[in-house]
Amino acid sequence: MSVQIPNPDQAQIPNADQIVTQMRETLGEVPVAMEKSLGADPDLVIEHARSKQWAMPAEGGALDEQTRTLVYLAVALATSNHECTKAMVAKARSQGLSSAKLLEAFHIARFAQATAVLGNAEALFDLVNERAARGNGR
Repeated sequence: MSVQIPNPDQAQIPNADQIVTQMRETLGEVPVAMEKSLGADPDLVIEHARSKQWAMPAEGGALDEQTRTLVYLAVALATSNHECTKAMVAKARSQGLSSAKLLEAFHIARFAQATAVLGNAEALFDLVNERAARGNGR
């Protein structure tokens, strides 16, 4: 998604409807929550687009567009964000990202989740190790 938000000192900032229209043109569809926020809180749509430009600047960023899409996709997968996953898959399709790159992003996301589960098991390992030290595995 390449929504252009000009510097506030420059030309007029697009309104929420224009931003959602650009998203639809870029992604093919707009996440349901974004569509709903358009009616509920249009300023949120504008702020979200500003945040996107801050996180992924149109010019001067260190990562190319395809790498950004892969990173975003991996984070969406790892955090169970279904709408962003669908949006990034649509973007990956439009960018022609290879299946090998998509699967590597998936593998990284899966590994990140597995690492989180491992890290969250510290108390469990403490209990198991205490029991092993006492000589009973129960």
